[in-house]
Amino acid sequence: MNKHYLLAAAVLALALATPASYAREDVQQRSIADALNSADGKDALDGSVKFYWSGQSHPGVVQKFGTFTSNKKTSFFGKSDEAGCERAFLSAMIAMQARAVREGGNAVIDMHSVYKNNEFKSATQYECGAGSIMGGVALRGTVVKIK
Repeated sequence: MNKHYLLAAAVLALALATPASYAREDVQQRSIADALNSADGKDALDGSVKFYWSGQSHPGVVQKFGTFTSNKKTSFFGKSDEAGCERAFLSAMIAMQARAVREGGNAVIDMHSVYKNNEFKSATQYECGAGSIMGGVALRGTVVKIK
């Protein structure tokens, strides 16, 4: 009977340790243009909202509606990091577009990544957390009405 308890304890210890050994979370910077110009990216946004990334100039602001965050996760199972990150990025952009329309805005300014609440500001790249099974993109921007 002692052998059974030892075997059960060993199996339990192995089961608890195994997920950690396969866990991965790489924070990557990826191209905004590549994602938006991809086959899925070209169809993702309808053009009703203009996006201006941190550091980009934009027309004058007529009205501000607030700063909002879009945090989207996706399954990375069977996907490359590039495909998973692109999918999460486009989902976050679609959500940000919908929020801008709902608030009455026609643009989002100072767009930037905030993955795990760490700000990453770039006019050309976004940050993506790529894991073994899941990954995600978090974007923040200020919804406005521009001239």
